[in-house]
Formats: sequence, C-alpha cells, structure tokens
Amino acid sequence: MADLINLANYPIADAASPEREKTVARFREQLDRQQYCVLPNFIGPEMCAQLVQEVYQRLPDAYANSSRRNCYLQRQSPGGLPSDHPGNILFDASYNMMAYDLFEDGSLLRALYTWEPLRRFVADIVGAQTLYLSEDTYQPANVLCYCTGDRSAWHFDSTSAFTLTLMLQAADAGGEFMIAPHTRNEDTSEDPAKLAKLRSVLEGDDTHVVTVPREPGALVIFRGCTSVHCVSPVEGEKERLMAVFVYEDEPGVIGDPEVNRTVYGPRTQAAQ
Repeated sequence: MADLINLANYPIADAASPEREKTVARFREQLDRQQYCVLPNFIGPEMCAQLVQEVYQRLPDAYANSSRRNCYLQRQSPGGLPSDHPGNILFDASYNMMAYDLFEDGSLLRALYTWEPLRRFVADIVGAQTLYLSEDTYQPANVLCYCTGDRSAWHFDSTSAFTLTLMLQAADAGGEFMIAPHTRNEDTSEDPAKLAKLRSVLEGDDTHVVTVPREPGALVIFRGCTSVHCVSPVEGEKERLMAVFVYEDEPGVIGDPEVNRTVYGPRTQAAQ
C-alpha cells in the first residue's frame, strides 16, 4: 500500500497517529459542511496509470448500460404526483459498467478496496463506527467508463449514507462531476423547500450546483443520498474512468439480484 497510496500526505495506516487524527478531522469537517470532500493525489500518477491499465484489460467485458430515469432512479414517474414534482422529470444516462468479479484477486483495485486501514479511515470521516466489505459478487468495487456522449443523469444514490469514488482517468473534455448539496432530507421525507430547490436544479438552474474538481488519483467522499448529483456528457476520444467502492454498515450484505441484472447485465442472472 505504500506504493499504491500517497501515505506521506494521507498517513492512514497507523490508527493511533496524531497526523491521521488531524487528517480525519479536516475531511470530516469538509464533508459535514459542504456534503463532499476531495482528497487530491490520494493515488500517485504511476499507480493510477497501472489501475487504468487493469481497467483497459477488462474493458471489453464491461456492460453497456443505458437508461431513462428520474432523479430517484425510477424508470417512470410514479402516479399521483403533483405536476411540478421532480419525480416527473426523466433523464437519459449511459456508461459502461465493470463489475467487481471482472478483476482478479491480485488486482490493484481489489487490494485497495479490501485494505482495512482504508476502510477504517473512511469510517472515521463519515462517522460510522465500523464499515464492512460488501459480500456481493458484483457490487463491492466497480469501474464506470464514460465514452463520448455518455453521462450520468441527475440522481440520488439509494440508501447508503455516503458514496466513495476514485478518479482514474479524466476525459478530454466534459465529464464534470456536479452536485447540489442538501436537496433531500436524510430520512428521504419530502420537504417543500428542498423539493423546490431540487426542481430548480433539474430544470437547469445552477445557483445551488457545485462543480467538484477531481483530477486522476483523487478520492472523493460525498453524501449522494441527500445531495442530487450528475456527470456531464463526456467529449473527446479519451474515456472517463471512475472507480466506486461500496462499504456496508453490517457484515454479510448481498445486493438485490434484480438490481445487479439492471446495472451489470443479464450475465448476473445466468450466474445465479
């Protein structure tokens, strides 16, 4: 891990280190204040390049995922909503999804995801007592590949209190990560003021939108369940590559097979 992670800037291996405590406090404050924090140069350029090489080796096996959904990840507007409800607005999204099982046991991606000090470090930043590895075959660590024209539409993440991503490669242009903090309550109950704020974002008002800078090698933690976010359309020949790490609040968690089929493709159904 000393070769993979920039431990000089992020002294996370020693749980008793005063420098680690200061680092955790700094990023926890950022996350609480702005609903996201960015850890630049978490992975050095050389190791980042090796991770990219791993991705390209398995990219032909990625699942081309395209969908039309609202910001709540629903394929159609639920009935009975007021005409101006954000749930009535549908967006197109597309990307290539690489599931965890496509990466071998000795891969850098798996090594990083399973390294316990990283999991403890993230838990301390997000305020979780303990985080566990996902037991799902496909979900623990993914890579999203965005080619020309691909995008991630405005959406909330499902139920996780935080989302953890690692930028591996930026596109030639586009592919900006944008977030509108505090656009939903933590318990997902509807708040008229937040609904109005959310609707304005979905309709193109960027007053409440923050474009988060993230260079290759940057680790980003954000509150995706309560802050609507998206990735703008990618332009150019170079793909945008981003890893997503999924940690759980309890051990033994396995994902919904139907979600896996939708996200990672029909092959997951055949494997059951």
